Amino acid sequence: MIRTGQQYRDSIRDGRRIWVNGERVSDVTTHPQFKPIVDIRARIFDMQHEEAHRDIMTVVQDGECNALGSALPYTQDDWWAKRRATDHLLNEVGGVVTRVGDETVGEMWSLFDGQDVLNEVDPQFSKNIKHHIHRVLREDPFHVSANTDPKGDRSKAPQDQDPDMLLHVVKETDAGIVVRGAKYETAAAYANQAFTKPTIANWGNNALSDYAVGFICDLGSPNLKFICRTGFAGRASKKDYPLANGFDEVDTIVIFDDVLIPWENVLFYRHTKAATFIRATLHRYSAFAFVQRNLKVADMMIGAALFNARQTGLDKQQAVQEKLAQLAVYREGINAHLTAAIALAERSPAGLMMPNQSLLYTGRVLACSQLHEMMHIARELCGGQICVTPDAASFENPETKPWLDKYYSINDEWVADDRRKLLAFARDLLNSDYAGHRLTFQLFAQSPPFAHLAAVYRNFNWDSPLAFVKNSAGLSDRVLGGQTFSAADSAISSWFSNDISTQAKRVAAE
Repeated sequence: MIRTGQQYRDSIRDGRRIWVNGERVSDVTTHPQFKPIVDIRARIFDMQHEEAHRDIMTVVQDGECNALGSALPYTQDDWWAKRRATDHLLNEVGGVVTRVGDETVGEMWSLFDGQDVLNEVDPQFSKNIKHHIHRVLREDPFHVSANTDPKGDRSKAPQDQDPDMLLHVVKETDAGIVVRGAKYETAAAYANQAFTKPTIANWGNNALSDYAVGFICDLGSPNLKFICRTGFAGRASKKDYPLANGFDEVDTIVIFDDVLIPWENVLFYRHTKAATFIRATLHRYSAFAFVQRNLKVADMMIGAALFNARQTGLDKQQAVQEKLAQLAVYREGINAHLTAAIALAERSPAGLMMPNQSLLYTGRVLACSQLHEMMHIARELCGGQICVTPDAASFENPETKPWLDKYYSINDEWVADDRRKLLAFARDLLNSDYAGHRLTFQLFAQSPPFAHLAAVYRNFNWDSPLAFVKNSAGLSDRVLGGQTFSAADSAISSWFSNDISTQAKRVAAE
């Protein structure tokens, strides 16, 4: 059943060994650099119980009330509901948070689709993934993801350098496997469990490898150590940096110092075929929630830029309108990909409903590859005052307040206090250390840019352009090896001809 915020806080007070700024953290729920994001995750748990949010945030399955974000998607309506719930929770907390569970639990659904591969390796692994998917629903843990290793010298095989550079199995026992190494995991220090798997296929042509291992890690396990990057919260006043102080999701290098993973938590082990499958399909579901966050970031940039332009009347200038239109095109491009990915959703090998893969992955490339350009346009529209405006304390000091009130008040609608708040928000969104961190995070969080493009290459329907050119150029059938238009084209044609009104109604309702 769904948990409360207090139950979540209690669950991470388990004696785990956490360090930040070179100091040991005694209570992650109260430490100033962790407390804001812990409070947001707790708030999400509590929203699931409150009348104003319960129907949007939860779903009843088999007589139990479960978190909607963790529920398996079987229909297009399930995806509309997930999208609506994510928008709702981000509106409620007043900012963008990514690693809160709904964006990472989808990675396990990809492995659920690979049960045939797992059965070839060991039928027990297939049973384990089913067990953990339903356990997430029943127990409502805060579930995160572990992908990236320190890697070391990438020109060498793992076994040709310090073997611990990549997480690997060092021993098998009757109770489970013992693993050693390290992983970078956003939110691990204050989460309950992590789906841990290889970051890249560095096993060459080997059919078996101790590095090809995937498992669910209880983040309260003995012999785990959490060494966190310095957080942004608490460095400066929340009045000056409202986003950094409220929404920083702290990244951690998790040290696995001979950690026991029970056999029931092992999802695949040694067989590189299973590891290769999960790397190729890892984001077929989770990319949707990830890209949806970019849509919300685009809304934040548009709002900050438009307010700044309107307060001084610059929104009436054509040059300003053109730049605002560029932001709108970026935003609506992401929106269109998300909407179409649901409207043209596909049935997965395990019978789930997955967003249209080509549209989802091309939407991710659009959202991530253009983000830095859109941030620069938003900076230009907000103007230079976002980097030169004094801090809130100067606006409050009796000696300096009259002067700042005079020069920052524009009219009765835009007085100095509101203008300062807007400039501080825009600065934190676009210019601060937190803003730079978020830009890099969005670029690499799911995978690097080359992997984004590789996913597009694997999922795009190449048959249709080939068939069109073959017919237009009058080429012989030999050039296609006898192939014709693919089933995907037929599905698209059918959607437009037979079902467009139904889909249009859904989109309009959304």
